[in-house]
Amino acid sequence: MKKGILITMAFVLSFGAIAQVKTVVPAKANVAATKPVASKTNSISGFKNIKDSASYALGYRIAQSLKGQGLQDVNFEMFKKGMAAGVIAKTVIPDSLIDLCIKNYQDKMTQEKIAINRATGKAFLEENAKKPGVVKMTNGMQYLVLTEGKGTEHPTLKSKVKCHYHGTLINGEIFDSSVDRGEPITFPLNGVIKGWQDAVQLMTVGAKWRLFIPSELAYGERSAGPVIGPGSTLIFDVELLGIE
Repeated sequence: MKKGILITMAFVLSFGAIAQVKTVVPAKANVAATKPVASKTNSISGFKNIKDSASYALGYRIAQSLKGQGLQDVNFEMFKKGMAAGVIAKTVIPDSLIDLCIKNYQDKMTQEKIAINRATGKAFLEENAKKPGVVKMTNGMQYLVLTEGKGTEHPTLKSKVKCHYHGTLINGEIFDSSVDRGEPITFPLNGVIKGWQDAVQLMTVGAKWRLFIPSELAYGERSAGPVIGPGSTLIFDVELLGIE
C-alpha cells in the first residue's frame, strides 16, 4: 500500500469483476480434498479430461471471487442450484434483482464486520488507556510520546508536513509503512484521516508519537485496501520530520 492509503476515500465494489479477483478458495468449498496440482501439460492433474479440469478451474475462480468480495460464507447448496439455473438458462431472473440480493447479503456481512471490529477496538482502547504514558484526547484518540520534538512550531491544517510512519492494526498486522519502504512522505495535513490531523497539529519537528486511532477518526465504516476492514481501530508510529 502506497502513500494514498492515508488519503480519505470511498471504495466501491464492482459486482462484475468475478473473473478478475485472485485470492484463496474458501474452506467451505471443500475442493481441497482432490488436491489438484498443475501439470506440465497446461492442465490440472487428477481429472479425466480437459472439460472436467476446466469446470473445476471455473468453480475455483468463482470461489476466489466470492472470498475477495467477502461473500465466501454462502449456502453452497443454494449456490449450486443458482449456478445450474444460470447455466441451463431455463430460469430468467432480472439483473436488478440478482444485484439486489447480492448487495443485501454483502451489506449484512459488512455490518457484522463493523460491529465486531468496533467492539474489538473499543475493548483495546479501554485497556490501552491504562498503560503508563498513554494520553487520551477529548476526541477519543490516544497517543504515546516516543520521542520529544524540538522547537515550538506546530503545523496547521494548511501546512504540508514531511513524515515517516508505520501503520498496523491492533493485532500487529502491518498495512502500510514508509519506514519499511525507507522513504518518508510529504503531504497536505488537511488531506489525511482525521486522527492524523488532530495529532500532528500537536507535534513539533523531531517528535515521534504512537497514535491509537478509533475507527471514526480513521476510515469509519469503509475498508481501506486489502488489510483495513470497516470499523477498524488503527495504530500509527508517526515521526514529524519537517513543516512546509
